[in-house]
Amino acid sequence: MYRALLTPALAVVLACGCVARNHGAPGEAPPKALFEWSGREPESGSEPADRSGAEPPITTERPDFTNSSRTVGRGRVQLESGYTFTTARDPVARVSSHSFPEALLRVGLLADWFEIQVGQSALSTRSAGADGVARAIGFQDQGALSTGAAGADGGVRAAGFQDLYLATKFALTEGSGWRPETAVTLQMTVPTGRRELSGRHPLPGLLYLYSWELIPDLVSLGGTTAAVAAVDDTGGTYVQLAQSLSVGYTLTERLGAFTECFVLAPAGADTPRAGPQYYFDSGLLYRVTPNFQVDARFGFGLNRRADDVFAGVGFAVRY
Repeated sequence: MYRALLTPALAVVLACGCVARNHGAPGEAPPKALFEWSGREPESGSEPADRSGAEPPITTERPDFTNSSRTVGRGRVQLESGYTFTTARDPVARVSSHSFPEALLRVGLLADWFEIQVGQSALSTRSAGADGVARAIGFQDQGALSTGAAGADGGVRAAGFQDLYLATKFALTEGSGWRPETAVTLQMTVPTGRRELSGRHPLPGLLYLYSWELIPDLVSLGGTTAAVAAVDDTGGTYVQLAQSLSVGYTLTERLGAFTECFVLAPAGADTPRAGPQYYFDSGLLYRVTPNFQVDARFGFGLNRRADDVFAGVGFAVRY
């Protein structure tokens, strides 16, 4: 199964219709992506240079489900962190969870098109069920399913660190007209978390990221297509498929917003109520400085299998 997750990475490159970049002569600016679109006109669709020589404002993986199609750049370090509250109710139990600090460290190495990521978070959950049965809490941004142990009141409680998240991200192409800016992330969680919150196995995953500037400097469209290994209620592994589309809006020079829809679809899960979960969320992003951003988001489930409501706040800082 794990090989099946990595095979699409080859298909992504072949489907790009792109060619390997010429890394240029000495003195030329280093490439920001591994490949360039075939027939791409010079500088077409690329980010305009700032006449003052200042670097572009910070771009982040958070707060939406859709990850950025850009890397942080060689020699740059970026820390992203936040808090999320989630609540869900079904015929058996009401589940609430708190996730913090949702820390993601991104480091640009070797070239502008390559970065490594390390993530760690803690999760506290409570299920107010009457039967004391441990239940799945939900799909986290980094692909882990969580379960809890029965409490004295018949509910389910769990608190502790989740599995460590490791990833490498490659910028594949810069945008060119209707052809998107693209990237791919190869990720894995390793079983370092508390037993009740751990997948108990290394769980690999693949994310394909893409975006377009629909109206330059005003409206953008981004998406994530993902396949991530996860663990079901019986302890068996399955593939969690995910698809998202996010529309970004530039409201002012510092203030941005987004609206997003995404779906989580388990493939091969041995869980009675397993099935697609549909979500909608929206949020605001405010750049205090070009290297520091704060954010807030609110979302809700669109079908009975999805969590009812989730909300969160966070920040990102680039060094």
